[in-house]
Amino acid sequence: MKDLKPLSAWRRIAVGVAIAVVGLSLVAQTPATADEPQWRHGVSLIGPLKYPADYKHFDYVNVNAPKGGTLRLGDSSGFDNFNIVLTSVKGNIAPGADLIYERLMTASLDEISSEYGDIAEALKYPDDYSSVTFRLRPDARWQDGEPITPEDVVWSFEVQTANDPQQQFYYSHVKKAEATGPHEVTFSFDQSGNRELPQIVGELRILPKHWWTANGADGQPRDITRTTLEPPLGSGPYKIKSFEAGKTITYERVKDYWAANQPFAIGTNNFDEIRYDIYRDDSVELEAFKGDNFDFRSESSAKNWATAYDIPAKADGRIILEKFPERASGAMSGFVMNLRRSPFNDDRVRLALSYLFDFEEINRTIFFGQYEHVDSYFYPTELMSRGLPEGRELEILQAAKEKGPVPAEVFTTPFKNPVGGNPTLKRANQREALKLLNAAGWVIDGGRLVNAKTREPMRFELLISSPLFERVALPYKAALAAVGIDLGIRQVDTSQYINRVIKRDFDMIVSGWAESLSPGNEQQEYFGSASADRDGSKNYGGIKNPAVDFVIHEIIYNKGRDDLVAATKALDRLLLWNHYVIPGWTLPAIRIARWDRFSHPDPLPKYSTGLPTIWWWDAAKAAKTGGRS
Repeated sequence: MKDLKPLSAWRRIAVGVAIAVVGLSLVAQTPATADEPQWRHGVSLIGPLKYPADYKHFDYVNVNAPKGGTLRLGDSSGFDNFNIVLTSVKGNIAPGADLIYERLMTASLDEISSEYGDIAEALKYPDDYSSVTFRLRPDARWQDGEPITPEDVVWSFEVQTANDPQQQFYYSHVKKAEATGPHEVTFSFDQSGNRELPQIVGELRILPKHWWTANGADGQPRDITRTTLEPPLGSGPYKIKSFEAGKTITYERVKDYWAANQPFAIGTNNFDEIRYDIYRDDSVELEAFKGDNFDFRSESSAKNWATAYDIPAKADGRIILEKFPERASGAMSGFVMNLRRSPFNDDRVRLALSYLFDFEEINRTIFFGQYEHVDSYFYPTELMSRGLPEGRELEILQAAKEKGPVPAEVFTTPFKNPVGGNPTLKRANQREALKLLNAAGWVIDGGRLVNAKTREPMRFELLISSPLFERVALPYKAALAAVGIDLGIRQVDTSQYINRVIKRDFDMIVSGWAESLSPGNEQQEYFGSASADRDGSKNYGGIKNPAVDFVIHEIIYNKGRDDLVAATKALDRLLLWNHYVIPGWTLPAIRIARWDRFSHPDPLPKYSTGLPTIWWWDAAKAAKTGGRS
């Protein structure tokens, strides 16, 4: 669970792809003087790069994978916009829109945190990380045949940071982008010593300046600040073939894709077409999958996984259910409270609400025992805090205490979630919750929990966008009602949900954050004070804590992997003991149901399903499933 809106089918299926964060260990390609930065073909945060400068292709691809066939996917979000610059601002971007574009660098899927040249064939930066220069490939082309230029890169940076608050925040330390050669672009930073900044810039999506600044098909000037349904020009492996806004969109493979023979692209993008059909209701989407209206479904419901696929196509092997382990990232998911509103601005109330959430009972009765109770913002990775802090982690937390409030328990008590699952434990948790609520100034009056001074009842609303969450919310509503708290459940459509979360118009939501194995600047966006009051940031709850800000700084300016791990554990511990979230549930695996018409390399890359990027249409399998050729 990562973003403000539900994941598209593509993103849900591909959630196993590693979140590439790069920047520490670098491999030189060409010699340089002591004063001149070295050109490098790739970057890695953890250890040396796996692939040398002359690598032919990634090990996990099938270089002989056949090209052809159509991949059909379902999506629940709908769309009314192709302008990807406005993704977090306005409109609902079409699923699969990123297929159209390339970035400066591309991630490998069998390393934790490594990237290699894409549009940029090489990069260099000085020892103090005060800037980064990218050298563009001379043969990099837009789909109309025009070359990708340094001016495109500079313009892409400027329009994305000017029109997308999330991008503006993410690239806030880049003070200038400028063309510094026929094929070179240099980004200057407002600070030195931040080893992550070169790789952050490498993630930049590049857009065609000449197309966006020309007239559109209607003869009017195009406007990057407005939504559009004119199919945009890109440089990626696919382009839009056809669409019906809000209902369906088909991408077709670009036959003369400029990067087809580049090492990073060989063996990938094997489908001739990728089509998304929109289903506004999950039950309808499920039945459409079972009726062979699309091919892959990432299953988010434990009940569906356990019971909904008992059909002949599953029994005779035409439909395959498979779990893929999630090794590339950790996550926190749960009930996120809006700290900007009462009563969530009191940590005692937040902890009390956690005591009243009986995960064990819900896991048994609703989730078919499939989930695990999350007890870390980096669950279940090596970055999780465990036991009591010591060594470097303890040093960081002690220093953080000088900057802002740090709960005493951080130093004295290992964090554990309340445990329920039977009447005895449930009653004990209720008693503990009421003690905390009483201490925060709330008392029982006539069966209702009211503020002891104002007599206002405790009442708040859980905002959801899918009926799937209602099954979990109703038992929690009953548990809160048992101590006099009135929880309302409000389900709205996806667009309204997105807008309300962007504007912070909610009391509580079910959400969370996906975390890479190499945390960095994005932690400011998730938990930093500077993002708390910015509409559209991923600091959903509005966390403002100088101690948290200090530890995030330690993460960003780490001195190596051990230092990064220690600082991340310190951050984890701080966030947990402030009870900003009622920890929820997760499954460290990806559940995929699919019609057996496809093949993939064996083995798959360690940190990704590779789906659909390195899968392909298998005509022999398809013939056995029937339904379509």
